[in-house]
Amino acid sequence: MQRSSSAKNVCRQLLRLRNQIQAIKPQPCDVFISHRGIDTKRNVAGLLYDHLSMLNLRPFLDSRNMKPGDKLSEKIDMAIRNCKVGLVVFSPRYCESCFCLHELSRIMESRKKVIPIFCDVKPSELRVKFNRRCPSNELRRLEWALEEAKYTVGLTFDSSNGDWSELLSNASDAIMKSLLEIDGEQLSQTH
Repeated sequence: MQRSSSAKNVCRQLLRLRNQIQAIKPQPCDVFISHRGIDTKRNVAGLLYDHLSMLNLRPFLDSRNMKPGDKLSEKIDMAIRNCKVGLVVFSPRYCESCFCLHELSRIMESRKKVIPIFCDVKPSELRVKFNRRCPSNELRRLEWALEEAKYTVGLTFDSSNGDWSELLSNASDAIMKSLLEIDGEQLSQTH
């Protein structure tokens, strides 16, 4: 009886330790979702995160994957480094955020596959908007990343008239095709 209780305690300790190790070890994500929270967190970005999760993919969305105490830039940079695809949800206020543009430049610099979604904005309307929070020496880097993304084939969506289920379907199809291509390339490189 005492031996059984002791074995259970050891099992519990091992499970606790395993969970702690898994919490420390960075979990790779399939898709990093870059977005401007004010515009898209409660609609496009959140819906895409939920839809991709239901498809058993591992999306990263700051509001869903981060917890109190996480260092924002470290966690986001790690997620971008470990992702396979960058899904960039451009919205009318995306370019007002130095932080969003920093995410975009990290994705572009790491040569990740990028799938832009132009939500309520045309690519030609996107411009880096200088504000005091964005250092002037960063402007050239951010402008380069934005130009690269603007000339990448993406999806367009009008949130007032668009078909939400069609957007989710088209975005997930594009992501799945990209992931299959990436996995195929990695497989061929190992053989």
